[in-house]
Amino acid sequence: MTDLSLGVTVAMCGVGFAVIFAGIGSIVGIGYPARAAAGVLSEDPGRFGSLFLLVVLPGTQGFYGFVAAFLLIGNISNIETLAQGWQLFFAALPIAFTGLLSGIHQGKVCAAGVNLVAKRPKEVMKGVIYAAMVETYAVLGLLVTFFLNNLIEF
Repeated sequence: MTDLSLGVTVAMCGVGFAVIFAGIGSIVGIGYPARAAAGVLSEDPGRFGSLFLLVVLPGTQGFYGFVAAFLLIGNISNIETLAQGWQLFFAALPIAFTGLLSGIHQGKVCAAGVNLVAKRPKEVMKGVIYAAMVETYAVLGLLVTFFLNNLIEF
């Protein structure tokens, strides 16, 4: 295997990590508030609209991983050395890990928000604000991935 093909392979692994780990964060994260919301909706189906945002909010990390992958894939064809492949790999890691962890923890915060809405329906935005605070770190991970991707010299 040549340095070029190995560099491309390493970069592709990084792209895969960005999508897979951020996606897992969203998958697990959505599960927490979805289960809680299903319980609330069994008692009061009219709260679907107020609970919907809390359920889907942890899904954004998966989208951030996809956006990062799209940006990184744009540079794979520019790889000339193994080192550049490793640079792209490491550029993918910030969104991979922040997406994984923030998605899971945002899901837990959103589940608490669902419980809040179950008792105090008018307080839904307070739950969303707390969840958005966790979201901030996924956005920062995406930004760092973006900046690192743009720093690579081809």
